[in-house]
Amino acid sequence: MLRKTLLLTLLIALLTACAPQTTPTVAPVATQIVVATEPPATATPTEIPAKKFTDGLGREITLETTPQRIVSLAPSNTEILFAIGAGSQVVGRDEFSDYPAEAASIESIGGSFGEYNIEAIVALKPDLVLAAEINTPELVKQLEDLGLTVFYLKNPTTLEEMYVNLDVVGQLSGHDVTELINSLEARVNAVDEKITPISARPTVFYEIDATDAAKPYSYGPGTFGDLLIQRAGGANLVTLAGITDAYPQVSLEQIVLANPSVIILGDSMWGVTPESVLARAGWDALDAVKNNQIFAFDDNLVSRPGPRLVDGLEQLAKLLHPELFK
Repeated sequence: MLRKTLLLTLLIALLTACAPQTTPTVAPVATQIVVATEPPATATPTEIPAKKFTDGLGREITLETTPQRIVSLAPSNTEILFAIGAGSQVVGRDEFSDYPAEAASIESIGGSFGEYNIEAIVALKPDLVLAAEINTPELVKQLEDLGLTVFYLKNPTTLEEMYVNLDVVGQLSGHDVTELINSLEARVNAVDEKITPISARPTVFYEIDATDAAKPYSYGPGTFGDLLIQRAGGANLVTLAGITDAYPQVSLEQIVLANPSVIILGDSMWGVTPESVLARAGWDALDAVKNNQIFAFDDNLVSRPGPRLVDGLEQLAKLLHPELFK
């Protein structure tokens, strides 16, 4: 069940062993990441005339007026809606939407293990259902056949495309997101200015599921995990190992061969700790373990394609290059 839960979380949000080894004690590591992106105060949407949009499936969507009752089918969509000031328009959210805290008070329409409560969605009488790439085209069609207006928001592949998604949802919901986008761009630029000149990049192993500690899952090419590690000034072990899968299992042999200098535990939310890594057979040979460079991390800042990706970038850059952020 743990493996199933971990892998499902990886897909949303877009997504821990052995006898202890004789190893040094890990220095205290904060397991709670301080997040800088806070949702703005709820704003009144601007009324829009009938307008046509093209969604991520290439479908033409017409909104006759500004949606006042929005159902979000993904945590990333919920975070976007609150970040742009449309929180008061959200009347339904998927089971895993847990940020911001206010989202908990909104009615859940399911979505755990992909099982949505279609009757509950219809009963909320939404004038817009906001789907994401974790939702299947079949689900979109099912809801559309029931007379609902569904907009499919395709995942961005870069931070710059994420800004575009914010603008699209802003237009859909009647909110000007210029100030938000400008703020996010400024923060990313500040990181880029510090990271771009560096030449030494630490090898990073980012762990997202160590149910099998001898072959844990990680982020590969085409994922935001890989993108943010590189943009934060690190070298992704998966890429260095020549692995091309987006979410590969990486063998202990491959990890030892690449010898990461930093290990980041995206599965810390499931109870994985730096101390538990020390207890894994064979991991004591890694530089990251020898030097106590093992960090717990909030994987939601990496796996959910919304504005908190910028928080993830900032936090990763500070972990990998603390000397640049004193």
